[in-house]
Amino acid sequence: MEARVVYLASPLAMKLIKHINSAGAVLRDSALPPAIQELVKLRASQINGCGFCTDMHIKDALHAGESQQRLNLVAVWREAKVFTEAERAALELAEQGTRIADAAGGVTDDAWANAAKYYDDDQLIALVAVIALINAYNRMNVIVRQPAGDYQPGQFG
Repeated sequence: MEARVVYLASPLAMKLIKHINSAGAVLRDSALPPAIQELVKLRASQINGCGFCTDMHIKDALHAGESQQRLNLVAVWREAKVFTEAERAALELAEQGTRIADAAGGVTDDAWANAAKYYDDDQLIALVAVIALINAYNRMNVIVRQPAGDYQPGQFG
């Protein structure tokens, strides 16, 4: 598969990506644990069918020390015993926030309240932003058919 457009060849795309990446840097420096961020990014990418981001976030999570077993089970986290209650709350929020158009009213009060049991306000803001940001990346990559498989951890800084 070939991408419909090559981001790296477009000054406009590179300028846009630079600004989006700066939001990602703010989130990496937030109090939301990096492991939670990677699990959420992976789950949203799976839901959205973004091969490029799925590949990236599996590799980044492995590079950061995440176990292959847990990554294998992200798509079926409800049935897996390897996730904490806090991780489950974040994954539920990520699923509902990603599938926002599938449910009238969007994210349920129950999902929000459950996440709020484990994360303070700043962490919740970061969690919402991580979900929104990965969904933006997923949509960009799916629309242009960005191919998956070549990403190397740390490739983008």
